Amino acid sequence: MKRKQLINYFENILPLNEEEKAIVERAFTERRVKRRQFILQEGDICKHHTFVVEGCFRMYMVDDKGKEHNLQFAIENWWIADIGSFYSEEPSRLYIEAMENSIILELKKEDQIKLFDNNSTFNRIFRVLTEKALVNAQRRILQNISSTAEERYLDFLKMYPHFFNRISNVQIASYLGITPEFLSTIRNKIAKS
Repeated sequence: MKRKQLINYFENILPLNEEEKAIVERAFTERRVKRRQFILQEGDICKHHTFVVEGCFRMYMVDDKGKEHNLQFAIENWWIADIGSFYSEEPSRLYIEAMENSIILELKKEDQIKLFDNNSTFNRIFRVLTEKALVNAQRRILQNISSTAEERYLDFLKMYPHFFNRISNVQIASYLGITPEFLSTIRNKIAKS
């Protein structure tokens, strides 16, 4: 039943025939993940492209001083993976942690390659996903080098309103590259205006 959600997700990009739906049923593995459980830790090789069916995840790195830096959040119908580690098969510098009890569908690299080699539909679907991810990454980089912290926060509110009941201000501040105290100052300023 959980794979039906993924099939619907894919069909919003490109229609699938019955054979392609059956391929999805076979290729993806369902997994339940508890809150605070990791699906990737620094030093591991990322072996799965992960689709979130239920729940919330964060992907982050820990710098040399022990400070966490959130790179991505993922909720229902979002993907999460350390793409660099996934494709290079080199150890990851990242962690992916469940922020809620979650259900995910995982696709192994070798199964993804089979999907691409044997069916052009999945090749096109994943190309669309990759292009969207690249656009979002470029947008975030440009925003980080050209926007104030307040502008980044307001944009985060606009882009991701569904995160605010699920992600703490500490996590949001880390994602924005500011301290929780500075985020509190920004929020107070916005509330007064």
